Amino acid sequence: MTRLGPAYWRLWWANAVSYTGDGVMVSALPLFAITVTKDPRLISLVTAGMFLPWLLLSLPAGAIVDRHDRVALMWRSQAVQFAVMAVLTLLVVMHTAGIAVLAAAGFLVGCAEVVYSNAEQSALPQLVSADLLSRANGNQQVVLTIGETFAGPPLGSALFAVRAALPFGLDALSFAGSAALLARLPRTRQPARVGSNQRMRAQIAEGVRWLAGHRLLRTVALLLGVSNFSSQMGQATLVLLATQVLHVGTRGYGLLWTAAAVGSVLGGLVNPAITRRLGLLPSLTVAMAAFAAVDAGVGLAPDFAVAAALMACNGFFVTMWNVVTVTLRQRIVPPELLGRVNSAYRMIGWGLMPLGALAGGFVAHAAGLRAAYVVAGVLSGAALLAALPALARAASDGTASDGTAGKLGVVAVPAVARPGRRGRSRR
Repeated sequence: MTRLGPAYWRLWWANAVSYTGDGVMVSALPLFAITVTKDPRLISLVTAGMFLPWLLLSLPAGAIVDRHDRVALMWRSQAVQFAVMAVLTLLVVMHTAGIAVLAAAGFLVGCAEVVYSNAEQSALPQLVSADLLSRANGNQQVVLTIGETFAGPPLGSALFAVRAALPFGLDALSFAGSAALLARLPRTRQPARVGSNQRMRAQIAEGVRWLAGHRLLRTVALLLGVSNFSSQMGQATLVLLATQVLHVGTRGYGLLWTAAAVGSVLGGLVNPAITRRLGLLPSLTVAMAAFAAVDAGVGLAPDFAVAAALMACNGFFVTMWNVVTVTLRQRIVPPELLGRVNSAYRMIGWGLMPLGALAGGFVAHAAGLRAAYVVAGVLSGAALLAALPALARAASDGTASDGTAGKLGVVAVPAVARPGRRGRSRR
């Protein structure tokens, strides 16, 4: 069996460190926010701030990734995130961190994350061979699941119970450690260096046109946008639902994310067989239908046990969605366009998340904390019904438009998968 190589494993370890720090913040940030206010509209501002950069900066970030050394962009982004989290830790210690500070910190970390995430996905095909991409993505999924949902959230909740500043400081250290590891990676050479005389606007437009012209990826991106909008409606106020409606404490809130991790790992073990049997497009359809059912179910969950079981189901089906779509983009998008196409795809898929978070806050304020999840489920189900004709047309084509993705009915997926990076969201 061909090995992935030392450069890949250095990236893996860097992500292992930073993912664990991110997982700590999954529980610590909202727990700290509800010590400041119980207003779901204000709580949702923190989540919205974290994801707003995907709407504002995703397209230019893609052009930057295709113009510059992707590894250098990665470690510098992590260094910026370290600086932001170090300052936030100091402000928490000084008892001067309010909702505005949390939202601003989330926005700055999110800006660096947009660059990092685009650079990482675009650099990976240059660190491993094409036939190893599924395995490489799968290994990344494992460490993200362990860090962001298994180890991180319970650790963040426990540290927060000891002292509020501890999880923030640990996240800062995780960014510093990741940056140090990434700085030692070999520099990536762009497959087709974009000429310096080409305007960035023209470069961005080239990536947008490519995505707009690819029926399958265009449809999946739009479907993802609605799905992530809907999921953030609920997740933005999940901490309030858990603590005020389901009546669990800080550790119980962290365990909800652990349940999602269990589902993700179980999904990783069985989803390859399921996807091979169903095929690519049916697998994506099943996953989207499950998102709708799970979101509505969490909103109606009578107790913690049912909510945790539904979170596990969500992790299971996020696994099915993410690995297939990420590997598909890496295989069919031209390498010189990968950063820009990824950025256009994720602007659609992630750009609506801050709006979803804000909408969830207002829905929860107006109609109750359960309502945001129920509305999210209805929206996801309606989006799937609207997208089915386009997916059917893509399936009738038989192959992706460039012929490199293989038959749409069958796409190999790795043995494990992950939820969305640094946001528990679909990709």
